[in-house]
Amino acid sequence: MSAPDANAVVDCGWGRIVFAQTFAEAGDLARNLEEEGPDRRDIAFYVCDPHVLLAQAPQDLFLDPSHTYRLDLSRLPPAEREPHGFSVRPLAAAAETSAVNRIYRSRNMVPIDPDFLWRHRQDAVLTYLVAENEATGAILGTVTGVHHGEAFGDPERGSSLWCLAIDPQAAPPGIGEALVRALAEHHRAAGCATMDLSVMHDNELAISLYERLGFERLPMFAVKRRNSINERLFTGSAAVEEDLNPYARIIIDEARRRGIHVEILDAKGGFFRLTYGGRTLRCRESLSELTSAVALSICDDKSVTRRLVEDAGVAVPEQIVAGEDEATIADFLTRHGSVVVKPARGEQGRGIAVGLETIEAVRAAIDVAKRECERVLIEACFTGEDLRLVVIDFRLVAAAIRRPPCVVGDGRSTARELIERLSRRRAAATGGESKVPMDAETERTLAGAGYGWDDVIPEGETVTVRRTANLHTGGTIHDVTDIVHPRLVEAAIAAARAIDIPVCGIDFMVKDAREEAYVFIEANERPGLANHEPQPTAERFVDLLFPLSIPASVRTLRAKRRISG
Repeated sequence: MSAPDANAVVDCGWGRIVFAQTFAEAGDLARNLEEEGPDRRDIAFYVCDPHVLLAQAPQDLFLDPSHTYRLDLSRLPPAEREPHGFSVRPLAAAAETSAVNRIYRSRNMVPIDPDFLWRHRQDAVLTYLVAENEATGAILGTVTGVHHGEAFGDPERGSSLWCLAIDPQAAPPGIGEALVRALAEHHRAAGCATMDLSVMHDNELAISLYERLGFERLPMFAVKRRNSINERLFTGSAAVEEDLNPYARIIIDEARRRGIHVEILDAKGGFFRLTYGGRTLRCRESLSELTSAVALSICDDKSVTRRLVEDAGVAVPEQIVAGEDEATIADFLTRHGSVVVKPARGEQGRGIAVGLETIEAVRAAIDVAKRECERVLIEACFTGEDLRLVVIDFRLVAAAIRRPPCVVGDGRSTARELIERLSRRRAAATGGESKVPMDAETERTLAGAGYGWDDVIPEGETVTVRRTANLHTGGTIHDVTDIVHPRLVEAAIAAARAIDIPVCGIDFMVKDAREEAYVFIEANERPGLANHEPQPTAERFVDLLFPLSIPASVRTLRAKRRISG
């Protein structure tokens, strides 16, 4: 058996894989890790004696808290189900590199130079696979493979899997499994005997998938160089911050990148304090001390918000209070055909029922809404899509269509089972923030599609399971910032100015984000800044809080643009 190449390293674009088993001296391996470039994440893989390696540079290196798994490619079990709604293939178009990086960013992974990704798409060492939505062509997930024989003449005929990442908004089930299977089959066809991977020790869903596919633990370790990207893994702050939700974490990560001091006040509640120079501000996610109590109070009462934005020229739907006599409510329903019932105060879509067409349904929805707030509103229902516009410092930062959760039938599973699986995927993708409630509103939406909880949905059929598109109730977010109609942007900014709020999520119902027709739904004083990739929501929020933290080069460039504009 021939020996592998000495001191083998593979550049993957996001960083280098340093194959520790090819290094004869721990000192040489440590010095190689010291060469890590800025904004990269190198990893020494297959480390047998991590204590010896760490002793070479104890201030610079740390033992990664991950497990190593191996799959015998000859024992890959057959698939129990075929993919529905998507297919897996190699990277095929230059534009897809942006989609891959968008998914990486959504998962807090290091993006790759698009030119590097495109140059290596047909590389003998590196393999890039993507999952494509068959209906829209959108990229839903990606995985990278490394052929060890081509990389360094591996006598064991090994390969490895890296950067498995799924779009958090992807609806079809089984994308991760399909990508792993496709890569395993590719490596097996290329003559590899095994496929290895490194997975964080607490990533229970991923570990469950790998073990189901036949991967087994190896007594091998990974060692990394300390940097700002992996800081939480070696400072011990990971345990302290594990209760932070994605909306707080995205801001904290951006603040730390700029050297702003962060103090976690209450992780579960999303409270933290930021200090830069002599300025200190407390925040709860995107709600900061710059938002006045008056603006907060306005957003808290939907009827007050509606009156103020209407006075500012923003189009609003007709509305009545549920306390009116039943004849008034019945007449309102007759005139509009379909209505929305929602609590006057509340958030995250709780207590909202959409598309009600009978007085009986309206009465039931009012009872549910009263559990959130005693005062309940009834609005004319504007059919279309839910558009969220994030306005910071009275400028549009991001616009996204929020779509209701839906399931895809497989011909075997009941509606209840499909919804439960969707909830698990949405929770995993959003840090536990998004789940589909198994409540009367979901039951009513299912019934509208002709199904009950225990009915089996035919294979390939897509069924919407809620009418509201809130992320917290299972909805998904799709960026439309580059195509949103200017009239919608003007209306969102006018609404924010009417409330006089520096950070706000303005919700419209629209026929199409590229058209100017809309109606105002509500304003959110604490909009979630996560899940709006690739828009720089956290960056603009921190700009607002600490303008002097903006790099000088960026401030100069923005000044030139304002002058030229």
